[in-house]
Amino acid sequence: MGDLVEIVFAFIFFILMIVFLIAWINIRGKYHELLGQIEARALYLFESWRNSYEEEIRQDAIRRSQAVLLGKITEHFIPYLPMFKYNPKDARFIGSPIDFIVFDGLSEGEIRKIVLVEVKAGKSAQLTRRERQIANAIKNKAVDFEMVTLPESQ
Repeated sequence: MGDLVEIVFAFIFFILMIVFLIAWINIRGKYHELLGQIEARALYLFESWRNSYEEEIRQDAIRRSQAVLLGKITEHFIPYLPMFKYNPKDARFIGSPIDFIVFDGLSEGEIRKIVLVEVKAGKSAQLTRRERQIANAIKNKAVDFEMVTLPESQ
């Protein structure tokens, strides 16, 4: 009789194991199915977000590019505006790291002074670090004139 009880318990245990295995496989399948749905939804939401902001980001980049380009073009005309206190013929556009070098008096035949001019626009116009370094070098009289002589070619 004891052997029969053990066999019945073993059979019941075996059946329970099969039921748990089937349930586990079913749950695992549902888990992967849900995970796939979540990933697809996240991808859809990301693509929607990117598409809605992509045009805005492009337009912002275009506006910034236009502003920079307009600034660069405008810089060339500064010597011809009334607020520029030097003769436009004396100004030479460099662009970087300083906008102009003015040889004040050059057009009259006698240079009175040499002025480095940086053009800024707006209320919050400030010199960059490099521009401040140039201004400090001039204030500290760390400016030289050198002539480079090339060797004659043979």
